[in-house]
This record gives sequence, C-alpha cells and structure tokens, in this order.
Amino acid sequence: MQNKGYPADWLYQLKQRNNIVSIISKYVRLEKKGNKYWACCPFHNEKTPSFTVSEDEGFYYCFGCKESGDVISFIMKYESCDFADAIEILAKNAGMEIPEFKGEKEIIEKKKLKERVLKLLDTAYKHYQENLYLPVAKPAQNYIKQRNFTRHELEDFKMGYAIDWNEMINYLHSKGFTYKEMVEAGVARHNDRNNKEQNINNINQSQEKNEITQGENNKIEDEELNGVSGDYYDVMGKRLIFPIFNSLNECIGFSARVLGSTDYAKYKNTAETLVFQKGRVVFGINLVKALKQKGGLDKIIIVEGQIDVIAMHRAGFKSTVACMGTALTKENAHELKKLSNNIVLCFDGDTAGIKATIRSIDILKDEGFNVTIVSLPDKHDPDEVLKEYGKDYLSNLINTALPITDYLLQYEQKNYDLSKPDERGKFAVAALRHIAKLGSNSEEEPYLDKVKDLTNIPIDVLRRDLQKIKGGQAAKSDKKITDNVLINRENGNIKAIKFILSSLIYKKDFVDKRIDYKRLLPRYKDIIEKTYENIPISSYFDYFDIEQNPILKDCIGMNFEEYRGMEKRYFDECLWSLAKQELENKKAELAKQADESRDLTEKAKIMQEVVNINKSLKERKMEDFYGR
Repeated sequence: MQNKGYPADWLYQLKQRNNIVSIISKYVRLEKKGNKYWACCPFHNEKTPSFTVSEDEGFYYCFGCKESGDVISFIMKYESCDFADAIEILAKNAGMEIPEFKGEKEIIEKKKLKERVLKLLDTAYKHYQENLYLPVAKPAQNYIKQRNFTRHELEDFKMGYAIDWNEMINYLHSKGFTYKEMVEAGVARHNDRNNKEQNINNINQSQEKNEITQGENNKIEDEELNGVSGDYYDVMGKRLIFPIFNSLNECIGFSARVLGSTDYAKYKNTAETLVFQKGRVVFGINLVKALKQKGGLDKIIIVEGQIDVIAMHRAGFKSTVACMGTALTKENAHELKKLSNNIVLCFDGDTAGIKATIRSIDILKDEGFNVTIVSLPDKHDPDEVLKEYGKDYLSNLINTALPITDYLLQYEQKNYDLSKPDERGKFAVAALRHIAKLGSNSEEEPYLDKVKDLTNIPIDVLRRDLQKIKGGQAAKSDKKITDNVLINRENGNIKAIKFILSSLIYKKDFVDKRIDYKRLLPRYKDIIEKTYENIPISSYFDYFDIEQNPILKDCIGMNFEEYRGMEKRYFDECLWSLAKQELENKKAELAKQADESRDLTEKAKIMQEVVNINKSLKERKMEDFYGR
C-alpha cells in the first residue's frame, strides 16, 4: 500500500475528519451542481469551471488539466508541500495526533533532517530578532532609523541582526543543535582559511541587483575573517537579517544586508538547502497569503527586493512580494497563481529592471495571469519613488499600469528612431510580432491602428505582414500539436479499458458480474482486486501512485454523464471490443501453431479450437471469459 509510512486506518480517519469540500472551500469557491461541487480549477487557467469535488467519495478531478486526488493530494499541490507536511496540516485541523512515521530508512532520515532544519531556522530567526534590540546592535539600529522602519514593520517582517561571526553558532549549539545541522540549514559554514583565495575567485562580478551566486555565498572577506574563532562561523555575520518564510509561514532561510559601504554585493542569501531553493522563494508570500485569507486580495504586486517590499507595505500596498533577485521563475509564478490571477509587475526603472520585466512576461502569461506593468521613473525603485513622489503618485502608476502589449510596444518604440523610414519599418516588424500573440482580430485591430499612426505604414500592409508572421507561428504550433497527437493518441481499446475499470471502481449496476475481469485485463489485476473491496474512491490514492498511473487517474475522473441512457450498452460494447481482440490474438497464435505442427492429431485439435473461436466471434459469445 502506498501509505508513505502512516497506518492505513489512521489515514482513512484523517480524511474522514477533514471533509474534502470544507477543506477545498478554504482555497477555492465551490458551487454545488447535482451531487458534485464545481469550480474553476486552481491548478490551471480557465474561465469555465471544469474542476469537480465529490464529497461522498472524497476526491477531486479536473476535466480540463486531469489533476485529481484526495484531500491530502490537494493540500500537497496547493500548498506546494510534501506528504508529511500535508498530513501535519490536516492533523492539526482535525485535532488528531500523528502516529509514528514508518517508511523507508532514507525517507525517514530525510524527514527527520527537514524537521530539525526547520526547527533550527525557527530558533535562529527568533534569536536574530532578539539581537536587534541589544545595545551592541547599534549599526543595525542606525540603518533602521535611516530607512524609517517602524516597530510594526520590524515585527511583521521579523527583522533581526547577526552580532558577529560566532554568537549565533554558540547560541544554537547551546540549544542542542549540531554544527552539521547548522551547515545543513545554511546558517553556518566551516572556517577553512586555506580556501580563502579559491572562494574569492568564485565571485561573479557581473551580478544584477540583489542576485547572489553560489560563489558569492561561499565568499570569505578579509573583514569577515577578522574575529572569527572556532571551526564554524555565522555566514550572515554583522548583517541586518531578513528571515524568509514559505507559504506555510515556516522560516526557510535568510537574506542579509551588509551595514556600511563595501566593494562586494550588499545582499547575501542562504545557500541552497533541503528547504531553501532560491528559484522557488517568494519574499512576503506568507503575508500575502494571510491577506487573501482575510478576503483582502485582488492583485499581487511584484517588486525586486526586500526593502521595496517593506516600503510598499508601509505605504499600504500590502499585496507586494519579491522574488530572490530579479529572476522570476516558473515555480514563483506557480506559487503566486494559487493566491491571485492578477499580477502587477513593478520592477526598477533601470536597464536590469526592464530586462527582468521582459523575461517575466512570458512566464506569467504561460501560467494564465492577467498581467499589467508599471513603468517607474528612470533609475528609480519603488522605495525611492515613494520617498520622492509619494504614495498617491505610485498608486496612480499602479492603477494605470499598462497591459502587456501596450508595454511591449512602448518598449519597442524606445529602441527605434521613428523619424527614419528604415527604423519605422523595423519597429513595425517588432510590434507586429507582439500583436501576433494576441490571438483574435478584435484584440489586434486597436494595436494595428496604433502602429499605423506611429509609422504611417498603410493598415493593409500591416495586416498582410501580420498574417505572414502569424503563419510562421502557426506552422511551428501545428507541428507541435501533430507530434503530440501522434505520441498520445488513444485507440479504442484503451478507451474501453478505462470505461470498464471506471465502472468497476464506481460499482455500477450494469457491470456484468459473470466476467472474470482479471483474466480479461491481466495487466490491471491489482486495480481490479481493489474494486472487489468495499473502499471509497479516495482510498485508491492510498493504494496506488496515481500520478504514475495515468489510466487509473482517468478512470477515477470518468464523467459518466456523457454516457447517460447508454451506459449499459456502451459497457457491453467495451467488453466485446476487448474480448474480440483477445479471441483474435488467440486465433492468430493457434493458426501459427497449426502451421508449425507436424502431428496431424494435434493439428486437428488446434483447428477445432480455431473453429470454436470463429463461432464465438460470429455469435459474440463471452463464455470464454466467465469466471470459473
């Protein structure tokens, strides 16, 4: 059983005490229709609801993207957590005590290490917080005054201070954490002075703002080496600390700012660890999630850095987050999609910020977001805009943020001198490539008029060029679709197998109980055996790895409404389709044996079997597949 280390009966009770409709309703607005609940799928972009929840059977299924699962699977996917974390969330919700975990040794060890790492990071960030209010934290306190951070902001973002290179290490050791655990959590590093030159050579001098490479994280400055004692030191020493939390409000790492002028990067991030992967981190997502749960989230604003996030929150833009550096990733987009469909990009008004905006657009479009873009004044970040121009000015920029195509045309316009004929032509081609992605004539026409006004190129010429560009894109798209169809095309037998298995799983009345289904479908013996047991649909997610079994996944999501009034007839047709194939396969095998046989008696016996099969095929007899 695929119970991942927990007793089957306990998992059953856990799911019984966490009603799937009640749990999913906390994340998605459900509407009851018939005996199911429906919603727009939280896992892909859609306008017409295709996501269903069956309260009686305890599972969900999306007819659009084919996602399915039980209440545990939903929490895992929506919260981006593993099985153990989902269990913990649901057990806490139900007030149930979690039994001892029993699984493979490697999984157990990894689970224990993760728990220790998270506990260590929780202890560390709280101690950094305490340090911030000590007399020795004067450098950090001065910086806080300079930035006008309020006590409320310090508490909201849990800011702290690393006093020196040894204090945190000694503190964590006194709390029972080992040096190895500190290294695993990304808090400590071994003090190997012999590797100083090698580490310094690893620095990437061409960093964009706030982006730190692994080489930078490994860097040991002369300044840092002064005062370091012992074999391990705090990698965030003498810096202002910004704890980083995941959507579950767990501290998973740190970003730290150097206090004072330096020749190296101002910010240092925790190195990659078991719980911290930079490409998945969204700074402030825990606060935005809490905002959504209070019903106060209509859009998410993305900025570049932690200071900008804090400044935006101070100004009342509470739905602001930042990625680690300017590089938004698909994983970031996937996390944010769970909270809102509306994104406002508000990156810095410099070259790096504009490049980051352009890179982010396709990622966000692919995830199905409604995206608008703020163009900040040249070389200004949101914090500077707020200080120089005020909250109302930035609020107006956000409220009038440009749709993607408007922003891209504006961006392209700055790259060409439209007073020159050849430059106007190049601009037109660049603009048409963006317009071609819109997908409908009604969306394209206003932008074609805009390009015509800017270039004085006749609208008919622009339309012809647009069609050429769209034709090239369509050819590439058609090839992908054709390739995909060839790879994934279902034949009639697969459809028949799915319908028969689905009917067995759902214990439909029209199922012919005389048939030995394990004999008819030997490859699906394990599934068929479970259909004979009195278990709810949700239990299939405990016994099988559904994600690795697409046929079973589709069976669980079978929409029997499509066969209303003809279920029995279609079931019988599916049965005969599979039986016929088996009989014909057996007939071909017997014919081959007869050809190869030199024994006339044996040959006659084989041929009689062929005659019997021909009779069964002609009369559509199923007796050969009855249970013995």
